[in-house]
Amino acid sequence: MQYLAHHDIIVHMKHSACGHCSGPVEAALRLPRRFGRVLIWLYRHTLSPLVGYNCRHLPTCSVYGDEAIERFGLWAGGWMTLARLLRCNPFGTSGIDNVPLTTPQGARWYLPWRYGRWRGVNAP
Repeated sequence: MQYLAHHDIIVHMKHSACGHCSGPVEAALRLPRRFGRVLIWLYRHTLSPLVGYNCRHLPTCSVYGDEAIERFGLWAGGWMTLARLLRCNPFGTSGIDNVPLTTPQGARWYLPWRYGRWRGVNAP
């Protein structure tokens, strides 16, 4: 009998990380993030095949942007993606360049350029 009572509590618990469990406020807050990811998806399926698959970094710039926006949102992830795109040129960097796991120290919404890594590959 105790097991059933305990089981009922577990079954009725709701966690915020779950997409289908989130309410309208959480869904509205994720709209900019989804919009940015849709733009990257459109690029991948329209312009990218025309330009060619020749990114200087791994993961590619579009994968980097998609992951950065998913992880940090449109504002911070967008600045990280812009910095990555500006590093990806014939005189820029190359190699393995992963999205950071945390936001850089000193990055604030009102100092957006601090989100980007403007030089180097996987520099702190």
